[in-house]
Amino acid sequence: MTTLAFFTRLLDDAPPAERYRLATDQIRHAERFGVGRAWVAQHHFRAAEGGLPSPFVFLAHAAAPTSEIRLGTGVVTLPLEDPVRVAEDAVVADLLSGGRLDLGLGSGGTPSSFIPFGVDVADKARLFDEKLAVLQAALTGGDIGAGNRLHPQAGAVQDAVPLRERVWQATFSPAGGTRAGRASDGLLLSRTQPRPAERPHATLAEVQDPIIDAYLDALPVGVRPRVTASRNVFVADDRAEALRFAEVGLRRAADGFRRAGQRIPGDTLDELIAALDTHLGTPDEVAASLAADTTLARADEVAFQVHSVDAPHEHVLRSIELFATEVAPALGWTTSRTPEKEIA
Repeated sequence: MTTLAFFTRLLDDAPPAERYRLATDQIRHAERFGVGRAWVAQHHFRAAEGGLPSPFVFLAHAAAPTSEIRLGTGVVTLPLEDPVRVAEDAVVADLLSGGRLDLGLGSGGTPSSFIPFGVDVADKARLFDEKLAVLQAALTGGDIGAGNRLHPQAGAVQDAVPLRERVWQATFSPAGGTRAGRASDGLLLSRTQPRPAERPHATLAEVQDPIIDAYLDALPVGVRPRVTASRNVFVADDRAEALRFAEVGLRRAADGFRRAGQRIPGDTLDELIAALDTHLGTPDEVAASLAADTTLARADEVAFQVHSVDAPHEHVLRSIELFATEVAPALGWTTSRTPEKEIA
């Protein structure tokens, strides 16, 4: 059974406080239409990448006007953080949300963001492993130094799955899939990712299926797989409207990837849609496009996001609505309720 999630990098064209308000509104809208989880991304220093350095603060805020939708960090850049503080913040946010927090972790992306933290980006893999071990100990009630243990304790929410069992790891590589599997964590797959130099036109499935294979191979016997696949999705009432926003957003995104050294083949809009793994158009067109993505059949959850189309807020709300009520049912994906029942 494939469930739905909404993913936001808080990229609305607005000042920071307004971005946070709009993202909260979008999460509430997603809950209204039965979307099961909302993920938010942590980014430091650059408004163009999202501008949310403190995801636990934001998710605690988003928990207040919601009651059912799960709330996840997608992801916390663990090499830049103190793992004990991550554990403490996660536990408090989990308590405030009534046990709805999911803790997604990653080793980090933008190299220049490491400099203000005094961290060498070349050390990020080693630091991730070291800090993950500390975080795991903290979440399981272990001694984290001089006899100290986490307080409040993880898992203090009655009837909730222990927070340690709600950890996810994001990765671009099979080695990362193996690491997530060995830890019995969930696996977070990106909406797009770099292709091998020798295969610039490889499909996203060709790149990500080996990651899932490695994850499943490493997962201990008896542990249920948890695979979330994020995808660029923008659903509109007509394709011309979707293309109008994509013309601006995808070109801007391609320019950003290229400045970062990533190869993005092609320059026509159709070529950029393919290169940036974007599914857009009417509900029927988006459903057909997603159905061709074979990796999604292996995912437990599909997290849809409007990036890199980056449409205005009211169109994001409409996209959420169309995805939940028309695209998902056409693909056999489930929501937690029908909006008609809630409205009634």
